[in-house]
Amino acid sequence: MSEQTFITLNDGNKIPQYGIGVYMVPEGQETVNSVKTALQLGVRHIDTAHAYQNEKSVGKAVKESGIARDEIWITTKLWPSEYGEGATAAGIDKMLKRLDTDHIDLLLLHQSFGDYMGAWKDMEKAVRTGKVRSIGISNFESDRMEEICEAAEIKPAVNQVELHPYYQQNALKKRLEKYGTVLESWYPIGHGSKELIQENVFTELGRKYGKSNVQIILRWHIQEGNIIFPKSTNPQHIKDNFNIFDFELTADEMKQIEALDNGQRFFNMSLDEMERTLGTYKPAD
Repeated sequence: MSEQTFITLNDGNKIPQYGIGVYMVPEGQETVNSVKTALQLGVRHIDTAHAYQNEKSVGKAVKESGIARDEIWITTKLWPSEYGEGATAAGIDKMLKRLDTDHIDLLLLHQSFGDYMGAWKDMEKAVRTGKVRSIGISNFESDRMEEICEAAEIKPAVNQVELHPYYQQNALKKRLEKYGTVLESWYPIGHGSKELIQENVFTELGRKYGKSNVQIILRWHIQEGNIIFPKSTNPQHIKDNFNIFDFELTADEMKQIEALDNGQRFFNMSLDEMERTLGTYKPAD
């Protein structure tokens, strides 16, 4: 297996392009085992969030892995209940304690509602004091994205959004170009959509390269320049998902996959609906 790739962010930090996600993986041994398995295989990026309620287990896995902390990239996300000057600073300190680490590699605003402007000011301060290395946003697709990018002294390094071959986010990429912000993908394989995974192009390319359809999709993301962190708790799936660095799709094959973009999302809640539904949620410390 070849070594994985890195992307240099707009702040100069190098982020491992491939990681493991722990969304909806329960706090406790299941998260610990998944993260440790990935780390043992060579994965060096973990994506978690306060709202996932498993940061403590991520921190425990990192400690138990025996791998130097500076070799591992930890991404986590602030929930809107901790947005705002002062509140965000306190939230970051709690996050560091939960993760049992002295710094967060990438800290994101999880949702684009609440006092995100006040939160961003505290996040910038955290970068300056060394508590956080890079900062970014998640689920910012409305004009609130430009609002925060224009006001920011430290421009968002990443924007984490739904992104897969059916929904390639080319317009959003274009809007982010002037800030040097790159895209991270959640739902990289379309929330496990059989329709997407079983597209003929992936089956044919899988036969050609001796790879699964999922591996072809993940390889497409890597060559597109997207940062990905597919979720799995199955050790074999974790291993298979990461085994995508020993082949390369041709330019014509990339174009075949790009032609699948049809604007189909798998998460269809509007920003207003999300704010009404999730705005009162407060994750436990």
